Amino acid sequence: MGTPEFSVPILQAIAAQHEIVAVYSQPPRPAGRGKADRKSAVQAAAETLGILVRYPVSLRSEEVQHEFELLRSDVAVVVAYGLILPPAILSAPKAGCLNIHASLLPRWRGAAPIHRAIMAGDAETGVCVMQMEAGLDTGPVLLRHSTPIAPEETTAELHDRLSTMGAALIVDALARLPTLTPLAQPEQGVTYATKIDKSEARINWTRPATEVDRQIRGLSPFPGAWVDIGGERVKLLRSRVVSGQGAPGQVLEGFTIACGSGAVEVTEAQREGKRPAPVADMLRGFNLPPVLS
Repeated sequence: MGTPEFSVPILQAIAAQHEIVAVYSQPPRPAGRGKADRKSAVQAAAETLGILVRYPVSLRSEEVQHEFELLRSDVAVVVAYGLILPPAILSAPKAGCLNIHASLLPRWRGAAPIHRAIMAGDAETGVCVMQMEAGLDTGPVLLRHSTPIAPEETTAELHDRLSTMGAALIVDALARLPTLTPLAQPEQGVTYATKIDKSEARINWTRPATEVDRQIRGLSPFPGAWVDIGGERVKLLRSRVVSGQGAPGQVLEGFTIACGSGAVEVTEAQREGKRPAPVADMLRGFNLPPVLS
């Protein structure tokens, strides 16, 4: 049960070793310039593997729950599915529902754990396999694996690493499921990774350079931290903290910008209607003003 690209390597890893009786994904949604319905990444991958795909709008109807129960599955694996699982769904598989969550629970329960870990400056993160229950990411943890967050890592890069880690971890969990002991999450250290709001994306240069850098990397590639340059919204996609001082927003050299304390060097950006590009390429024929607001 999954929807976005993050879930695809996990589906493929399970399919290589187990019989998957069905895949559940969110319904096709309008996308692109023509707004034609587009299948989710998981639906497309499952159909390539020849697996039955169901995409109900909700799991709350008795009919949908009955269909799910008739699968007589041993276990359900849930990763970035996007729908609430009612009690009837949670209890239908013999071994219940396992969730792969991209954080070291109980830190960063909720919708955007990868973004929030980078934006908060966490030194490490990881993946947990959790036994699902009614609460939001509150279930006992069966397995976990941690990894450092690199100093210049973006959400896109960390997303791909954690997806690969999650695929390996769930294969291990399924192989050892009868012998694993669920460990209750501690009550201390609980944080919530609220959904990213686009209002968080505009850069405020009066903040410390470390915070601006985390904002840029944490929101890359979506929704993309941005700055207004001559009436054009330019997304900043890669950066690093460097030495330098000046008034907040002052362009020191190239695309190195002074912050409230310290400075940030932007190394990749995206102009409106154009592809992401290294800053050296973007600045050819595109001049920055002395100060960015």
